[in-house]
Amino acid sequence: MINNRFSTVFGALVVLTALAAPANAAERSPAAAAGVAPTGEREFGAKLLVCSICHGARGVPQNPTVPVIWGQQENYLLKQLHDFETGDRAFEAMAWVASTFSQSEAASAASYFAKKGWPARPAAATTAAPPAMVAVCQACHQPNFVGGLPAPRLAGQSYEYLVETMRRYADGERTNSTDMTNIMQALSPAEREAMARYISGL
Repeated sequence: MINNRFSTVFGALVVLTALAAPANAAERSPAAAAGVAPTGEREFGAKLLVCSICHGARGVPQNPTVPVIWGQQENYLLKQLHDFETGDRAFEAMAWVASTFSQSEAASAASYFAKKGWPARPAAATTAAPPAMVAVCQACHQPNFVGGLPAPRLAGQSYEYLVETMRRYADGERTNSTDMTNIMQALSPAEREAMARYISGL
């Protein structure tokens, strides 16, 4: 059902992109910005539009359980696309999306979104003291949770996404990071909720 729906949406976007994109607009297109050759530009541009359906045309998802990917670490984005395609990370819609990218397109897509500015989004400033596990998490996610080579940016992600991701690691539903599974299983639901609220307020 999901695969059929996304296949239909993707097919329609390919056609619309091909019809609507002017021939002289290559330098302004997302595909050109991602370094894709003009011969595959329109199809790749349509694939990026599919990403925007869930992740937001301006980088802010309407569904708070969907993560922000604009400005996210490039190596992290590329790994997630790989993990979705191979089944190491399970989510049907993303598995289908990842399967439409060639290896070079996946790298171009990761680079394209990583170069976007992290979108501003409403977040209540936290006044609570940092939870006890903050220091452990910052070892990989960096001070203020801005991310780096070892791990993705978390500051600015929604509470809903963070707490659900933590739960999925703890319950063994997400298995593409052994370290995260071990850490989340060591935390109680209340501790995970406190962490999610603190980080989402940064």
